[in-house]
Amino acid sequence: MSKLSYQIALSLIKGIGPVLAKNLIAYLGDVEAVFKESPSNLAKIPEIGPVLSKKIAAQNLYARAEKEIAFIKKNGIQAHFYTDKSYPFRLKECIDAPIILYSKGNIDFNTSRFIGVVGTRNASEYGKENCQQLIHDLSNIAPNTCIVSGLAYGIDICAHKAALSSNLPTIASIAHGMDRIYPSIHRATAIQMLNNGGLVTEYLTETNPDRQNFVQRNRLIAGMCDAIIVIESGRKGGSLITADMAHSYNRDVYAIPGRINDTQSVGCNHLIKSNKAGLIESAKDLVDAMCWDISNENKLPIQQSLFIDLTEKQQNIVNAIRMKESISLNEIAISIGEAVSKTSSALLEMEFLGVVKCLPGNLYKLK
Repeated sequence: MSKLSYQIALSLIKGIGPVLAKNLIAYLGDVEAVFKESPSNLAKIPEIGPVLSKKIAAQNLYARAEKEIAFIKKNGIQAHFYTDKSYPFRLKECIDAPIILYSKGNIDFNTSRFIGVVGTRNASEYGKENCQQLIHDLSNIAPNTCIVSGLAYGIDICAHKAALSSNLPTIASIAHGMDRIYPSIHRATAIQMLNNGGLVTEYLTETNPDRQNFVQRNRLIAGMCDAIIVIESGRKGGSLITADMAHSYNRDVYAIPGRINDTQSVGCNHLIKSNKAGLIESAKDLVDAMCWDISNENKLPIQQSLFIDLTEKQQNIVNAIRMKESISLNEIAISIGEAVSKTSSALLEMEFLGVVKCLPGNLYKLK
């Protein structure tokens, strides 16, 4: 028996959840000892007792564990036991975190920032637009941010797609084994995510996406992340459960407000009103609330290919604006050595070309 076989088998023992499993290993030293210790000694471990100790000794789970290992090896899936360095360090802080996770894709759980984005399955255009804009802006001001969600309809899939289009890593916590994708309509997105992020689950193959599993998978989203953002939610729903779990794990929770008469915004507005979530309206609000230091981070480069037809003066203006987040008309004129009137005319042409954007106060930034 391999070490992984023992680890998988431990996760399969009925009556032994994550808390007791970790307790067993703490007392016995390693996972193999759990299966080799006598029932009488097992019974002396706190919260085990004679009934559970006999169950541990009687259950033969090795064949099932070996079957899972064969699937893992064949399909390029990684297993992460809670004592492994690859296991998400944030999740280790949660008392009910699973003892083993399975992941597929290009994932490092222990780098960058992890933000959970959740919401209603019946998302409105308002919700989708806010989700897309928030993630797009995050990619510009905090590019080392991983977006975590649940691959469900509505806000979940919108968040994954927005992350992919913004070149941010994105991870889906799924409520079933790695032998299927649910809902199947999101298979193409899930496959695309494997290149920059991927899928994670605590469930073995042949596990159906049963209702209770979705609540369990929500705790992974809450536990793996630094903060949870709720974008549209009814009075009840999985996103509010995720927010409650995040609170129990001492994670920050934020919500985007909506109109008071919108049924999709009732949950978000209630979270804000009851001081269970901070109000955010933009990616900058999130960065400020989280106190992230982004001053030295690499900004995503402006795609020069977009500006191939610029004149020499226009290119000089682009170079001047790129030096700052935003810059005034006078500063641009001084930088390129042109009169303000001529610079203003050039900027107007560049607005029509979609190269620059005029901000309040006569400031300009690159689009």
